[in-house]
Amino acid sequence: MSSIRDNKALSRFELDVDGGLAFANYRRTPSTVIITHTETPRALRDRGIASELVHGALQLIRADQLKVVAGCGFVADYLSKHPEFADLMA
Repeated sequence: MSSIRDNKALSRFELDVDGGLAFANYRRTPSTVIITHTETPRALRDRGIASELVHGALQLIRADQLKVVAGCGFVADYLSKHPEFADLMA
């Protein structure tokens, strides 16, 4: 898996892929991370990159002992298909 980073200055998780950048914007509260939007460059879509990004972001959220709120449809759909992250849902 590629390396997902938390760009706290821009409030987003990022993943570099083939010269492009996929990202997931978020808002943070003391106990939760609300992922508000995910975006993958058009040329890189339909390759599972957004799923890889969300998976890595959820791992970082878990490592910080926070909960997640799916503020965008993609994240909500991902969480519904991956019950291993159910414990993170706020």
